Amino acid sequence: MGNLQGRVAAVTGAARGIGAATARRLAADGAAVAVMDVQEALCKETVATIRAAGGTALALGCDVTKTDQVNDAFTRIAQEFGKVDILVNNAGVLRDNLLFKMSEDDWDTVMAVHLKGSFLCSKAAQQYMVQQKYGKIVNLSSTSALGNRGQANYSAVKAGLQGFTKTLAIELGPFNINVNAVAPGFIDTEMTRATSRRIGLDPDAAIAQAAQQIPLRRVGQPEDVANVIAFLVSDDAAYVSGQVIYVNGGGRLSS
Repeated sequence: MGNLQGRVAAVTGAARGIGAATARRLAADGAAVAVMDVQEALCKETVATIRAAGGTALALGCDVTKTDQVNDAFTRIAQEFGKVDILVNNAGVLRDNLLFKMSEDDWDTVMAVHLKGSFLCSKAAQQYMVQQKYGKIVNLSSTSALGNRGQANYSAVKAGLQGFTKTLAIELGPFNINVNAVAPGFIDTEMTRATSRRIGLDPDAAIAQAAQQIPLRRVGQPEDVANVIAFLVSDDAAYVSGQVIYVNGGGRLSS
């Protein structure tokens, strides 16, 4: 896989799950990683793990929906490491419900964190990338972008991120900046387990049931997604841009 020695990466929502796995993987590949989450304290475990393995990491508290916090975070990254080469827009929340039960706050919160957050972070990061004529941006979409019961807000925002990805690839391509998205299917994270518990399901039973519908007969792990992201931000993927890579164990896609 690609060598990221000398690169500087920022990963949002990196306190746990896919974000934490991605931060660990990019650090293992040699990148200095800014581990970002809504509170700095939440990042400490990921940072400690990276440093214990010999990597370089910085914990940053940042609410990605707040312009001033995002701009301050990227200024800090540039001051600490000298540049910004890689951005992984992973920060996200779930507020699942059927449409008639979904509140306006449920809708607005999901839109703000996923879509506005990716917009603000990309806008902040691209300033450094354009100047240096090099950059990699990966946005986290989902198979839910194709529609999923009880996720009108989440499905809409993940579909929006695919359009956002393709547009940024067109706009930023002339500056040698690659922009892609990964769209995971069922990934075993604390967030998905919490969703199961909230609707009265045993998480392990839900995982076992989901696995039977997946050709590989298992659900994904955060590292499965992190491995694909690591490829996309490496120079091995230098001619890959504007793509949405589905990481779902071979499940059928429909739209």
